[in-house]
Amino acid sequence: MILVFGGTTEGRMAAKVLDESGAKYYYSTRSDLQDIQLAHGVRLTGTMELAQMKVFCMENGIALIIDATHPFAHNLHSNVVTLAQQIDVPLIRVDRIFPPHDADLVWCRDYEDAISKLNKHNVRRLLALTGVNTIGKLKDYWQHNECWFRILDRDFSREATAGAGFRQDHLVYYETHNTEQLLDQLQPQAIITKESGTSGGFVEKVDAARSRGVLTFVVERPSYPSAPGLTIEHVNGPHGLRRAVEKLLPDFYPLHSGLTTGTCATAAAIAATTRLTTGKTPSVVPVVLPNGETIQVPVTYGDGYAAVFKEAGDDPDVTNGIEIRAAVTPGNEFEILGGEGVGTFTVPGFDYPPGEPAINKGPRQMMRDNIKENVRIVISVPEGTDKAKRTFNPRLGIEGGISIIGVSGIVKPFSEEAFIKSIGKCMQVAKASVAERVVINSGGKSERFVKALYPDLPQQAFVEYGNYIGETLSIASELDIKNVTLGVMLGKAVKLAAGNLDTHSRRSTMDKDFISSMLHEAGCDIDISAITLARELWEIIPQDKLQAFATVVINHCKEHCARLLPNGRLLILMITDDGTIYNAE
Repeated sequence: MILVFGGTTEGRMAAKVLDESGAKYYYSTRSDLQDIQLAHGVRLTGTMELAQMKVFCMENGIALIIDATHPFAHNLHSNVVTLAQQIDVPLIRVDRIFPPHDADLVWCRDYEDAISKLNKHNVRRLLALTGVNTIGKLKDYWQHNECWFRILDRDFSREATAGAGFRQDHLVYYETHNTEQLLDQLQPQAIITKESGTSGGFVEKVDAARSRGVLTFVVERPSYPSAPGLTIEHVNGPHGLRRAVEKLLPDFYPLHSGLTTGTCATAAAIAATTRLTTGKTPSVVPVVLPNGETIQVPVTYGDGYAAVFKEAGDDPDVTNGIEIRAAVTPGNEFEILGGEGVGTFTVPGFDYPPGEPAINKGPRQMMRDNIKENVRIVISVPEGTDKAKRTFNPRLGIEGGISIIGVSGIVKPFSEEAFIKSIGKCMQVAKASVAERVVINSGGKSERFVKALYPDLPQQAFVEYGNYIGETLSIASELDIKNVTLGVMLGKAVKLAAGNLDTHSRRSTMDKDFISSMLHEAGCDIDISAITLARELWEIIPQDKLQAFATVVINHCKEHCARLLPNGRLLILMITDDGTIYNAE
């Protein structure tokens, strides 16, 4: 059993990751103020002292602890570390993503140091964005200078400020004033904030101050405690968290995640560059994924190259276990080339033109983001030519080897039964949120685009269907959900329009004849015999025919989907790769 200490954005993320397993866990917060719906978690509220924590863990068979609390909750961190050490269970610390310590900011060890530096810089008008609990810590400053504190608009927050003797007319509220508005209204000489990470709005606060020439003072986050003999895994995102849970509690997930070929190639390139520039050969290298989080990837070395053996997890993948190599030499510019076993694009429609190595845009960007030096990188896969014969590459127009691919950097496998069960739980949570509608999407990318249309919907109202569109709509009907928005990208949409309610490539493929008939219906008779991917249609359909084509596709999709939601209203949105959204209504 797992015990999560949450109450933050990271806590909400941890719950979502654990809910993917379908297994029970406990989620503990000091108060009940955080609005969170747990699909499989049991909510605990109220402060627990160390002794109470220990009793709870022993009585409930806790085998893993996850600390996803605020970076400044130092006392709780100490208790959690001591707890894990005393009951001898591993601990995962979910950190935030922290920007670098830029030199134009004034970094402070603690609040005493901050007061000293504020006085040294002769700051007499200050906007404090450090929260109500820091009013007492900055008292020696605001007693002698003009200072405003931004706090939550709650009675207990105002009572806390009154108890400290702070002026009530110098309180401003998160709910009514953003940082930009406060800077323009109050005209402070400086702001002070905590090193709260990207999820704590740190970047937005700093950027707002910079743009107005206002100095920023930052109180550094405390270091996370450690304990002799205690295993602490540090992660800063959902993929790293899941992989850490899989490692420390292998039976929690029925299926385990893996790495994409793009992540493996990136890790190998990082290791090879490290050896080239420093002479060091670390056995594990940090890789920043496209979502900004960092994971650790094991690497090996050979004569003139570094390598990663691909770990596919429980995803059925012919590339599982293959060696992906990177050879790196100095260059005048950053360059990525394909070597032995890496395929070549031979037809248009991919991220790069014919003749280019089959290394997609995502992995190339990962390498560029992780490697700052100008180097020449050659990716090779010794078994790639043979393995490619067992993939769809030859049919797609990729010849000579495998593709180096991956959008998220991580492969998350799901059994069909477990995934559909998870969808059902998420739909139940969505209905419990009492949102005016539920928005279903194939994944994170389409969800991100559609979210912009529904800014007032809670996170729980957005549910991923993967490939199981029919199953998801049937669940919505069973739950009597009245309003459903279905977001779908073109690759799945053309399959759905043909009546394939499960759009997985193992069960359905793109039907060019049917697509041609839809194009004809839209008044757009063009030759599509050369396309290999549905998304190529966005490039070859004339601009003045795009809406007509989208309307036809959406209407065909609705013919098959609407009957699954007989007592509800279904809105289908078709989404392009750049986020353009088409609606037939």
